[in-house]
Parts: sequence; C-alpha cells; structure tokens
Amino acid sequence: MLFRLNNITKTYGRITALRQLSVEVAPGAIGLLGPNGAGKTTLIRTLLGLIGIDSGSGEILGMDIRARQLDIRQAVGFMPEDECLFPAVPGVGFVAYAGELCGMKAGDAMQRAHEVLNYVGLDEARYRPVESYSTGMKQRLKLAAAIVHDPRLLILDEPTNGMDPAGRKEMIELARDLAHGKGMSLIFSSHLLPDVESVCDHVLVLGRGSLLAQGAIKELKQAHPGAFEVRLKGDPAGFLARIRATGGEAKLHADTLLVQLGDGHEPESLWRMAAEAGEQIRYLRPQRSTLEEVFLKAVGEKV
Repeated sequence: MLFRLNNITKTYGRITALRQLSVEVAPGAIGLLGPNGAGKTTLIRTLLGLIGIDSGSGEILGMDIRARQLDIRQAVGFMPEDECLFPAVPGVGFVAYAGELCGMKAGDAMQRAHEVLNYVGLDEARYRPVESYSTGMKQRLKLAAAIVHDPRLLILDEPTNGMDPAGRKEMIELARDLAHGKGMSLIFSSHLLPDVESVCDHVLVLGRGSLLAQGAIKELKQAHPGAFEVRLKGDPAGFLARIRATGGEAKLHADTLLVQLGDGHEPESLWRMAAEAGEQIRYLRPQRSTLEEVFLKAVGEKV
C-alpha cells in the first residue's frame, strides 16, 4: 500500500479543507485532480507531515503520518509548485543541499547531485547560479532536488506550470520515465488533464475535501453505448448518409468519424453500411470518455 488515510479532517478556522477523507492507494503513478479549493494541497501537506490534522489517522509507505513525519520526508521526494530556490547558489549546490537535508552525507549528496542533474538535462548549467535559470530549467532543477535521495515516492505539484510546450514535453517525459522506466511511485497533481493522462495510470478526484472518484484511468473512461470512432479509406459522404438514414448521428473530427448508432442497430451494421457506400473501414473502435469527461462528471454530480 502506497498510502492509507482514515477519516482525515483538517480545518483552517471555519474552512474545512479535508472532510473525513478515507482513501487507500496502491503503488504506481497516481494523478491528483480537483478544482481550486478541493483540498489537493492540504492532502499533499498531510502526507508529508507538514501540517497537523484535526482528526483521523493514516500511513504512507507504512509509516504513521502523525508519529514518523521526519522519516516520511526522508523517504518521499517533493517538488513544490512554488519557487523554492536560493539566490547566488549554483544548481549543483542546491541539489546537494537537498540531499543533505534528507540525511545523505555531504560527499554522497554532491556525487548524487551531479548524477541527477545529468539525468534532467542540466549538466552544462550545474555551476550557474539558480537565478540565471529559465523557468523550464528551474522546474527541472526542483525535480533533481526531489529525486536526489532516490525516494520511494515522488510528489509533483503542478510540475509543468508556466513551462513552454517544449519544456512541458521534457518534464512529462521525465515523469513518465521515473514512473514507468525507473519504477518510482509518484503522485502527479495538475490541472492539465492531458499531462496527467500522459504520465499516470490511476487518478484521485477531490472536491471540497472529499473523495469524488478513484480508479484506473482506463476503467473510468467508460465506453459510450452505440458510439464508435471510424476511419474510412475514401470519401465518407455516402457512409454518413446511411448512418443518418437509420436514425444515427455522425460528425467528422480530424480524419475520424464519431458515430452514434440509431436505436436497435448493432456495430455489425457499420460494416454493411460502409460496403453499401462502396467504402472500406480501416479503423473501428468504441468511443470512450475522455479524462476531462470523467473529471467533470465527478465534480458535477457530487460537489
């Protein structure tokens, strides 16, 4: 078990950030989703032992979140959303210092800092002061500091925030490699749903401090009854006309037809209608919900 929480409640004055939250999460790549004010940041701080909770209990990596807060922070890597860099410090010094804070000896921390800076692509900038780094470089530097001690769990809070498309792609590839290539469990908190879907296998959706949805992304993205994605070899006009004549609907999206069959029609009828139109189906699969639809459904139905 990666972490387990039982009836966790956390309030800030009259605001309840977490409301009797109970959840169990297995190791893997976990996306953390929710609208503003959902409790995502409070959940992360609770897991890290950075804040006290009002009631409830829990453990992360087998360690009690109330009793073993220092041990947890030595076993978990955290890349915060906010900038946390020290001016006038070279990149390698910043990462090495992060390693020492996690209990590494100075020499080991420095050696490991060089290794992770190579990994994130900052080898040529390692001796430059951090204030000279671009936004993308600062994000990768924070990632290096989060993994310098080879954590069992990595928590990424809005890791692609403020990055240009190229930098965002690099960060996603690094996160994906850590999760699926290096076998590191991670919690990926982001409002950019395509980023979450690119990296994660499972998601948690929070709203007003409560758990709204949880599960494997593939399972949550349910198939729409009678809905299919179709690609044809030639002109789709005749095929479209036959779909609509049977009470169905179809629209062209890029090079793919999104087809909704009429009542009483089975998927096999698609092949028949294509043949009648003199066309050939090259691609056919059930249309499934997007992660955005899963998110909006969870928030809309339960918040």
